[in-house]
Amino acid sequence: MKAEEKKQIYNLIKTVSQGIYGYTPDAFNHEDPVFKDDSVSENTKEKTSIISENKTTSAFISQEETKKAVSLASISSKIHDCTRCRLAATRTNTVPGTGVEKPLVLVIGEGPGYEEDQQALPFVGAAGQLLDKMLASICLSRKQNCYIANIVKCRPPQNRDPQPDEIQACISYLDAQITLLKPKMIILMGRIAGQTIFKTNRGISSFRGEIINYNGIPAMATYHPSALLRNTELKAPAWEDLKKFRAELLKIDPDYQHSFVKE
Repeated sequence: MKAEEKKQIYNLIKTVSQGIYGYTPDAFNHEDPVFKDDSVSENTKEKTSIISENKTTSAFISQEETKKAVSLASISSKIHDCTRCRLAATRTNTVPGTGVEKPLVLVIGEGPGYEEDQQALPFVGAAGQLLDKMLASICLSRKQNCYIANIVKCRPPQNRDPQPDEIQACISYLDAQITLLKPKMIILMGRIAGQTIFKTNRGISSFRGEIINYNGIPAMATYHPSALLRNTELKAPAWEDLKKFRAELLKIDPDYQHSFVKE
């Protein structure tokens, strides 16, 4: 196995461990190992050894064991059982996310609303219907080439903004999803999603439409579909954002539109 592949697996397990425990386990509270390429042999094809300058970890992780330990289903299971913050006491269902497992685009919203809380799916109410139309306008779909998730996985009461401590308690789940999904681009729906991912307190109008690098992935924020339903004047600038997003996506995958099937 190549050094870069080992590093990706190490970082994935580290991220998911943070998601499971809510903190960085002691096993990862040290300087990251220095990884080296394995020599190719029959005995090493199915195993990954983590090698540092000082020591070699005695545990070997098979590819099959890694798949079992880290998956969208396992992350969803952890979210289902989560009681890290006060939102667990008032939710009907957790809402991990939905979409394809190898998405071209990851769509990130703020948090579940009433309909999402009832159905355990993100963006299924009126805002979700508008989101689907917005995505389709640039040849994207949750059924074909997108995955949709939220900053927090439980509905805040009365659809209020999630509080900073609630976001902090939940964000490692999203980090694990991003690491596992490896989207080519990220589109952020609304102020909370944009402020959280971009680590800013600026208003959405000041950074919407900007292409910003997030851990090596181009990301852009635009207005939340709910905001467009409340204020139709925002639809024109949101459309400009979508066109800019599409132009950037075409640089990454010039042929993606050709495989899109209108639903």
